This record gives sequence, structure tokens and C-alpha cells, in this order.
Amino acid sequence: MISVEQPWNAWTKEEFIQHFGGLYEHSAWVAEQVWEYKPFASLQEMLDRMNEVVLSSGRDKQLELLRQHPDLGSRIQMSEHSQSEQAGAGLTDLSADQYERLSRGNSEYTATYSFPFILAVKGKTADQILAALEARLGQPEEEEFVTALQQVQIIVGLRLREWASRHGMTV
Repeated sequence: MISVEQPWNAWTKEEFIQHFGGLYEHSAWVAEQVWEYKPFASLQEMLDRMNEVVLSSGRDKQLELLRQHPDLGSRIQMSEHSQSEQAGAGLTDLSADQYERLSRGNSEYTATYSFPFILAVKGKTADQILAALEARLGQPEEEEFVTALQQVQIIVGLRLREWASRHGMTV
């Protein structure tokens, strides 16, 4: 049953993707697939289904999803979500030393794991982000792959909560 509290269940596929396609960095395919599972009793149920879709999508698709994320602190064009999150963590105002460490760490990380370093940066400082990057560089490849996917899920959860807050809802 569709209710006023659950407007996403009444949306067309295009509307659903318009609202939720950007939760995953340049990966609207997740929202596109999740739409097929409507109705959702809550945004949390939808988020859980998104997580399931990603985790069941296979390694190649997961790797593609991870590779859509920009390097933290990079000065390339990125999604509005990423710009806001990185600015909030001070990554747009790094000292020369911090920028060099982050740039070097990002390059080493990507060369090691074949995808960029991904971290939910909301509420973290630049120094905490650098420490996390340096600590994770020593992880075994499979462990780091799982960690990166977990960080993506945290990021998506934060983005959905932000969306819900803007629309007077909760997750």
C-alpha cells in the first residue's frame, strides 16, 4: 500500500533514479535495479536493498563501482555529494604537506589495489583521513576490497540521511 509517508513508492522509475541515482558515485544502476523491488516500507528498507544489490552484483561490477569514486583531496571535477563531503572534511584547504602526502598516498593506494582510497569523510579531519589512508595501505587486497565496499555503504547511508532530512523524513 502506498502512503503519503512513502512517496518514493509512487514515483516512476525515472523519478526514483532522479532522487536516488546519485547516492552511489556515478552509479545510478544501483537505484535502477532497486526500483524493481518496490514498494519499500521505509528508507532503511530501501537502503538495505541497495546494499544487497551491490553485494550480489559480482566482483567486476563492484570494482567498477569503487572506481567511480574520485581520489580524496583531488582537484578534479566530481559529484556535488563528493565536493560537499570533501570540503566538509577540510580536503579543499589542505596544507602543501598534507596535499603532497594525500596525493602520494592516493597514487600508492590505487597502484596497490586498482581502485581509489574510499573513506566516509564526514566528521573527520584531514589528519584523520591521512592516518586512515596510511593505515589501510598495508591491508591484504581482499580485506581492503571489502573495507572499501563497506565505506561506500556508509557514504550512501549518510547521503540518504541527508536527503531524508532535506525532505522532512528519517531513515
